[in-house]
Amino acid sequence: MTNQPQRFATCPDRRGTGSEKWDRYAGRDIIPVWVADMDFQAPPEVLAAMHDRVDHGVFGYTHEPPGFRESLADHLATRHRWTIDPDTIVATPGVVNGLAITARLLARPDDEILTFTPVYPPFLSLPGLAERRCIRVPLATSLDRWVIDWDALEHAASPRTRLLWLCHPHNPTGTAFGEDDLLRMAEFAERHRLVIVSDEIWGDLMLDGKRHVPLASLDHPSAKKAVTLVAPSKTWNLAGLGCAAAIVHDDAIRRRWRAAGGGLVPMVNPIGYAAAIAAWRHGESWRQELLALLGRHHRLVQEAVASIPGLTCRPADATYLAWIDCRESGAIDPQAACEAAGLGPSDGRDFGAPGFIRINVACPTDRLVESLRRLARAFA
Repeated sequence: MTNQPQRFATCPDRRGTGSEKWDRYAGRDIIPVWVADMDFQAPPEVLAAMHDRVDHGVFGYTHEPPGFRESLADHLATRHRWTIDPDTIVATPGVVNGLAITARLLARPDDEILTFTPVYPPFLSLPGLAERRCIRVPLATSLDRWVIDWDALEHAASPRTRLLWLCHPHNPTGTAFGEDDLLRMAEFAERHRLVIVSDEIWGDLMLDGKRHVPLASLDHPSAKKAVTLVAPSKTWNLAGLGCAAAIVHDDAIRRRWRAAGGGLVPMVNPIGYAAAIAAWRHGESWRQELLALLGRHHRLVQEAVASIPGLTCRPADATYLAWIDCRESGAIDPQAACEAAGLGPSDGRDFGAPGFIRINVACPTDRLVESLRRLARAFA
C-alpha cells in the first residue's frame, strides 16, 4: 500500500448515482469489480475543462469542435509514434458504436466477422444484431501469456469473411500484440481480402513501460486500410461521457461512416468533447501516476492468485483487468462462489469462456486487498 498517490487512495461513494457497476449489488455486501470503469475521479485538468464548458451554458447539437482532431493526432504522435492526418479522424459516441458501424458499412447480411475469444462481450453480440455472423477464433495459451492460434485463424476464414475485429490490447486477457503478430495479421487480412477493425481503447494503459504499437501505424497495405477505434474513456475514467474516435484512412469509407449508423448513432455531446481534448492534452502526469498504481495492483493479484489452489492468472501487458482461470478450482460456478464470498467479478461466460472470471483492479489499494481476501475465501 506504499507510495499510493493521494488522488488514488480514496474515491467518491458511487452508490445512489446511477452507477451500473455499483447498482448491480445494491443493498448487498458484495464489492463490485466487474464492469470496466474506474472508481477514481477524473484528472483535475479534465474536470476544469468540463466546468468551463458548462459555464458557457449552451449545449446544442455539436460536431467535432476546434482542437478535437488535432489533440488526438498530437497524442498519438507523442505517445505512440504514430503520425496521422487529423482529417482521417471521425468522432463517434463510443467504440462499441464504432464496431457496430463497421459491421454495417463493411459487411453484408450473412457475411462473417472473425474475432479472437475470450473477448469483450459486444464483439460477440454485435454481429448478430447487424445480421452478420460472428466467427470465434479461440486464443491459445503459452506459459505466461495468451497468444494467437494461427492455424485456427487460417481455418476460420472463408469466402464469406469480410472483417477481423481485433481488441488490441486485448480485453479480457491483457495481451498486447507485438509488431510481428500485427504484421502477420495484416498478411492474413491481405491474403483473404479482409478489413481489420482494431479496438485500441486500452492502448494508453500499457504496463511496466511496455509500448503499444497501433496496427495501422505499420508499413503494410492491410494496416493502412484498417479502421482504428480509440477513446480517452478507459485511461481517464470518462466512459459515461460517450466520446470516442474512429481513424479511417480510406476516403470512401469515411464519407459513408455517419450514414452507416442508420440514424441510430447520435452525435457526441459537447461535454464529452471538452473532456477528451483536455485528457489528451493535459492528462499525462495523471496517467503516469495511474500506471504506477496499476502495476502494483496487478502484482498484488498475481501474488494472491498464486496462493489460491486451482486458480491461475497470466500476467497482463496492459489494462486494469485480471483474467483468472478457475477451471481447476473445483467450483462448479466460479461467479456464484465469488458472489457468495462478497465479491462481484465479471462472469467468464459473457466473454465466451466458462470457468473464468475477470476482476477490475482500478480501485483504491485497500479495497483491492479486501477483494483479494474475498477471492481467497470464495475458493477456500
